[in-house]
Amino acid sequence: MGGSFAKAVKKYAIADKVYGYARSEKSEKEIAELNLVDELVDIKTLKEKSDLIVLAIPVDNIIAILPELLDVSESTTIMDLGSTKEFIVKNIPQEIRSNFVAAHPMCGSEKFGPKAAMDNLYEGKTVVLCDLEDNTQLHEQRAIKVFQDIGMRLVFMDSKNHDIHACYMSHLPHAISYSLANTVMGHEDPKAIIALAAGGFTDMSRIAKSSPDMWTDIFRQNKDNLISSIDLFEDQMKKVRSMVEEERYDELKQWMEKANTLHEIL
Repeated sequence: MGGSFAKAVKKYAIADKVYGYARSEKSEKEIAELNLVDELVDIKTLKEKSDLIVLAIPVDNIIAILPELLDVSESTTIMDLGSTKEFIVKNIPQEIRSNFVAAHPMCGSEKFGPKAAMDNLYEGKTVVLCDLEDNTQLHEQRAIKVFQDIGMRLVFMDSKNHDIHACYMSHLPHAISYSLANTVMGHEDPKAIIALAAGGFTDMSRIAKSSPDMWTDIFRQNKDNLISSIDLFEDQMKKVRSMVEEERYDELKQWMEKANTLHEIL
């Protein structure tokens, strides 16, 4: 997400200079090799020279780094790209609350790290901006402008509702994909998987390649919503099982036809 954001900012010449900061030597090396930023700096320099600081890191790390940002200028915007919002917002220190814009671009892939940076990742996609009433106009408008300039559609909502919707659109599908992958690996031998895995399985299991570290944090922060969504999904699985067991195939067909209508919306 961070590398792709840097690419977009440079492509549209939104900033005079793009700085980068990474904690690991491996990430720093990959960022430099890929020329994702103009200059890699330490966090002190980043705070001194940046108008906008973008936190494209796992959601728990977003909270962990906030104490290091308490001394930023009132004119410096801080923005995160995390997949959860309510827990993050509740943990923003009051000193930088007006600076901090809570954002979630609804895009990405199962790949992660600097090498996963993509051209045009954000263009035509949706970004959710949460609780902007807590930001001063400078930071609100700066965030809005940068997302518009890189070609994103903007949606505004409170962080609580964001986490409910993100759970059903993203977090539950990841839980299902991990579950499917583990079910198949627990039942099938590798040779059978290689020989017989087709498009449907590949599509549904693709996001099970996502970072376990990142998604453990997301599941933790959105625990209550995830549990509720799993309960509803289990109800649907029980329903299809019952229809098959009792050979209610006309009802099963209607159930499938109802599911087909989802893609009339999408």
